[in-house]
Amino acid sequence: MSDDEDIGFRKPPKHSRWKKGQSGNPKGRAKGQRNLKTDLLAELHERIQINEGGIPRRITKQRALLKAIIVRAIAGDARATAEILNLVLRLLEPEADAPPGSTQARTPIDQAILDAYLASHGVKREQSDEQ
Repeated sequence: MSDDEDIGFRKPPKHSRWKKGQSGNPKGRAKGQRNLKTDLLAELHERIQINEGGIPRRITKQRALLKAIIVRAIAGDARATAEILNLVLRLLEPEADAPPGSTQARTPIDQAILDAYLASHGVKREQSDEQ
C-alpha cells in the first residue's frame, strides 16, 4: 500500500475495487420474473386428465373448472348458476360500441341471402343510397 492512496469510508483500497466494466452483481436481476397473473394463467393452461362418460380425456384446468361450475349449475346450485350467468353477460355480451338494435355490417353473401329470403316472401326491399 502506498502513502498517497486514501483509504477509508467509501474509499476501498485500489486492489479491491471493481475493475472497469465489471459488475458488482454479475448474475443481475432474474429476467422475466413471474407475477400472480402470469402464474395464474400458467396454472389454468396446464392439462389434467378427467373421466368424462367413462372416457379419459386431457383438458386444461380452466376448462375443467368451467365444466364443474356448469355441472353444479345444471344440478340446481343457485350460486353456480349466478356465476355462469355473470360470465356469459361479461364475456359473451354484444359489442358495447354498437347502439342497441343496430346490426353489424353485412357481407355481400349475407345480403344476397337476405334478398332471396325477402323475395321469396313477397317483401319488396327499399333501395338505399349505399348501393
